Amino acid sequence: MSGVDIRVRFAPSPTGMFHVGGARTALFNWALAEQSGGRFVLRIEDTDATRNRPEWTEGIISALDWIGINGTNPVFEGPYFQSAFEPQHREAVELLLAKGMAYYCDCTRDDLVARTGSEHKGYDGYCRERGLTSGAVRFRTPDEGVTVVEDVIRGRVEFPNNAQEDFVVARTDGSPLYVVANAVDDITQNITHVVRGEEHLGNAAKQMLLWPALGAQPPVWAHLPVIVNEQRKKLSKRRDKVALESYRDEGYLAEAMVNYLMLLGWGTGEDREIMPWLEMVPRFRLEDVNSASAFFDEKKLRAFNGEYIRALPLGTFEERCLPYLDPSWDAELFSKVASLAQTRVAVLSEIRQNVDFLFLEQPVFDQASWDKAMKANAPEVIEGYLARLETVNWDPESLKQALEEVGAALGGLKLSKTQAPIRVAVTGRTVGLPLFESIEVLGRERAQERLRAALERLRG
Repeated sequence: MSGVDIRVRFAPSPTGMFHVGGARTALFNWALAEQSGGRFVLRIEDTDATRNRPEWTEGIISALDWIGINGTNPVFEGPYFQSAFEPQHREAVELLLAKGMAYYCDCTRDDLVARTGSEHKGYDGYCRERGLTSGAVRFRTPDEGVTVVEDVIRGRVEFPNNAQEDFVVARTDGSPLYVVANAVDDITQNITHVVRGEEHLGNAAKQMLLWPALGAQPPVWAHLPVIVNEQRKKLSKRRDKVALESYRDEGYLAEAMVNYLMLLGWGTGEDREIMPWLEMVPRFRLEDVNSASAFFDEKKLRAFNGEYIRALPLGTFEERCLPYLDPSWDAELFSKVASLAQTRVAVLSEIRQNVDFLFLEQPVFDQASWDKAMKANAPEVIEGYLARLETVNWDPESLKQALEEVGAALGGLKLSKTQAPIRVAVTGRTVGLPLFESIEVLGRERAQERLRAALERLRG
């Protein structure tokens, strides 16, 4: 691959959300453009009036920007809008008609069923020689031979021409369909490589016929493997969490998301999977993409995200947590526990539940945690610890030793048994930041208040 001759395009349709599969496709195109010094062309497929909403288009641009695809990089070009090129699309349809490679058709679906006796058969070519001057426009597919798509990922894919019907390229009102509009735009914008999902492979067969008919050499094709869920079913917005924006809002880091998506169907060729973008780009090759379906494992994504969170400089971590914290909370107090929290959150939105106990008058008790922790010796543990907090040195090691002494006095209770009621009394939950560091930051008076309140609740 050499120089600026490489031109790839990413052509999403506005749908109200940006699918993680679309993000993976965009990243593969972006990597190809960056490593070759070529161009990444963003084209919005906005010809469907029902989807042509400005906020949806802005959502696409915003989502791409979050994963690092934007105009700050010189390889970026666009966005272009398909609707702006409708005159060229119409001209292409007229050219096909003039060449005799397309014809008008007035058949309805009912007409076809009546002629063929089947609801499942494709168009039978009835209008090919009727010489109509109006109606929908169909492309005349060859009757014999095969149409071959040489795919970088899938190899040679053959489509028997006798199995391809004469497909529609324009509606009865003259408006061109996606299949011809897409080909015209790619030709006009000098697209050299089309990298997209495998669901478009059938369209590639049609476009392999259209490109030469319009006087152009077809591009390099690469159809990416489908992304599936845990049941190995294709990811669907109806049943799966697929919106990139939802992961962004939940507190996934863009760096982690990019790293993970790049590994859906492709590998670095090394033992390690955690790898920054700048190291992945020179390693990326379309030829190395696997044709088998790729499993979107949210648990693995969470693990990736946790790794990236722990690698952040502490100040950066604190800054990125701010949108998930109450603006009224004391930033200086948060800074005292930020390093502890950084090792425990997998997504940034979890920061609130880990630190809110510091800023609230009383902790928010999780009832399940309370029921689990406040059993057996819980009142005696809390009462004994309260007594020791009066005089104990206020540092984590001394606070821990004091609780160990309480356990010893109650018949040798292990620290794991005595910590549970204290943690829930102080923080409201059974899981959170290191207990004794939390008590230290909370302060002697507030810690004692919470233990007394828990004791009163226990004794009713």
